[in-house]
Amino acid sequence: MKKLVLPLGLVLFSGTLAFSQKNEVERLFDEKDAISEFTYLASDELKGRDPARPEMKLAYTFIAEQLKKAGAKTLEGADGYYQNIPFRLSSPPKSGTISIGGTEFSQGKNLLVLDGKSFSGTYEIVDLGFGSEEDFAGKDLKGKIAITNVGAPNKLNPNQLFSEGRDKSKRAEAAGAVALIERFNVPSVPWQMISGFLNRAQMSVEQGAASDLPYIWIEDVKNQMTGENLKSAVVSVEGKVNTPVEGKNVVAWIEGTDPQLKNEYILLSAHYDHVGVGTPDAEGDSIFNGARDNAVGTVAVINAAKYFTENPPKRSVLFALWTAEEKGLLGSAYFANNPLVPLDKIIYNLNIDNAGYNDTSIITVIGLGRTSADFLIEEAVSDFGLTAKADPSPEQGLYDRSDNVNFARKGIPAPSFTLGFTAFDDTIQQYYHKAADEVESFDLDYAKLYWKSYILSAEKIANWDQKPTWVAGDKYEEVGKTLYGN
Repeated sequence: MKKLVLPLGLVLFSGTLAFSQKNEVERLFDEKDAISEFTYLASDELKGRDPARPEMKLAYTFIAEQLKKAGAKTLEGADGYYQNIPFRLSSPPKSGTISIGGTEFSQGKNLLVLDGKSFSGTYEIVDLGFGSEEDFAGKDLKGKIAITNVGAPNKLNPNQLFSEGRDKSKRAEAAGAVALIERFNVPSVPWQMISGFLNRAQMSVEQGAASDLPYIWIEDVKNQMTGENLKSAVVSVEGKVNTPVEGKNVVAWIEGTDPQLKNEYILLSAHYDHVGVGTPDAEGDSIFNGARDNAVGTVAVINAAKYFTENPPKRSVLFALWTAEEKGLLGSAYFANNPLVPLDKIIYNLNIDNAGYNDTSIITVIGLGRTSADFLIEEAVSDFGLTAKADPSPEQGLYDRSDNVNFARKGIPAPSFTLGFTAFDDTIQQYYHKAADEVESFDLDYAKLYWKSYILSAEKIANWDQKPTWVAGDKYEEVGKTLYGN
């Protein structure tokens, strides 16, 4: 096979261009400011950036101020630098019991009242299988409880369980049911883990008028709640409280320089919320500061905005800091379903989410190898002496557990640019959703390389003369072709 020999001048030009791009990032990047932003966002003052806490206002106000100060522009349809989201916070009831066919269910043990109002009484039960539209068709549900399995066939990951549940709740309410109960019978997900996570206040996006329909899960891993067991239910749910909460995505943009390519956008995003205040650790610290998850990513996007306002690329750039990722990817999902820019104009989403790091010589890219532009990320990371590595723990399903998936599902190529990790080992677990996740325990030299390599990756993609695509055979390839019309 003949080797392709490039003219020496072209080789030198290519190397000089890469060198100048890196130098420009170095020149415009203010390390002192970035560390100051990082320190503030992960400070105790913000109380762990819980979207349900009042301190969240400090976080989104600060981020918006940085984007404004950088010179990024507001998006049409936004409220200044904010996309407002009507959230609903549903707290567990003070007490909850349900008796079905001789089996007793109690709140927090084998019963979870996830949403709706308090109610009590004896009600007839109607079994609707998985609760599809066909299952609901022609059924008399007025004054009765609808019971279904969680999720749907081939839709049993956590996000799908909630998405399907919301659809079923709407069907049940429209049919006049007094409540929707779902049988949790997914053997791959331990009930104890689900119960521990969900037996606390849950946040959701309020779509239209508030619904008071009780939405309930019961443990039924052995599939015993069928047939003769499902004639009626005796219910007592008391002290259920639902509270409206205003959420805010922070959004901005800059216009590209190329007359044609500026009509396309690269979306740079990271979630800025975290898990708030929790159980004190051995040192008595109860604030989960979230430096790794995901203040470091938020700072990357803020500084990308600073860089691109000074040095705009050919394509336009969107900057988005999502709220309520920790509550179920809610902020990014809201934008994806209510976009402020047509989705077919967003040609790439370079998202950031993090659990932590255990290798400072690499950048882990969740989804590396799935899009045609990924080699540009590898180049940019290499320019800063790092190596881009693919997801080392595909069994964790990380790609479909972060904000990027809300855009991938629409067809937009969307990897996540994460801190370097080689496994979910003790080093990761030491900080992940722990009070110990603070700036003081972070390698700041690595943070600087991470921030700069993210900016350079974005620049290379925003200037690329080709439109990124999914690789052939990717599960999102077809929806991508549909979105972009090719």
